[in-house]
Amino acid sequence: MTLIMNKYDYQPISRKQIEGKRKYMTPDGNAVASVTTILDATSDKSGLIAWRKRVGETKAREITTEAAGVGTRMHKYLEDYVETGVMPTPGSNPFAKKAHAMAQQVLEHAMGDVDEIWGSEVALYVPQMYAGTTDLVGQYKGQPCIMDFKQTNKPKKLEYVQNYFLQLVAYAEAHNEIYGTNIREGH
Repeated sequence: MTLIMNKYDYQPISRKQIEGKRKYMTPDGNAVASVTTILDATSDKSGLIAWRKRVGETKAREITTEAAGVGTRMHKYLEDYVETGVMPTPGSNPFAKKAHAMAQQVLEHAMGDVDEIWGSEVALYVPQMYAGTTDLVGQYKGQPCIMDFKQTNKPKKLEYVQNYFLQLVAYAEAHNEIYGTNIREGH
């Protein structure tokens, strides 16, 4: 049984490669950059560059590839949970088990405070500016909000996750613009 209440008529947005860059094709006919692409292009990468030098390019690629795979699986477990109301089992793959454990943490420490889910994997955009897809839109502790799942192997310093906050704001502004809401929170 789905946990989604379909409060809004969320529409998918297609993605397309244009001049080697991924763009979202919005319903108004425009091709716009994703929020994550914009944030990546405007963020300070000096810490990441220093880390890559410290661990070496091969090890850095190995770590980031594993993290991306675990994050994708974690998201899939949570999407399946929202869609069916049941958390899937991880199987025997060690990366799947790690992703499942992370998803379980989200369920235990965050999803209990989610009062309503209006949509999952919701495509949002601001006409002629940007677009993106957030993991959940709904109510958290009684307040309308944007929710995005993030995975990490260890807690990050606040200054390392500023783009997460900017991403939530961008999605909230897009939802407010398209659906006439007044979302002021992100989690």
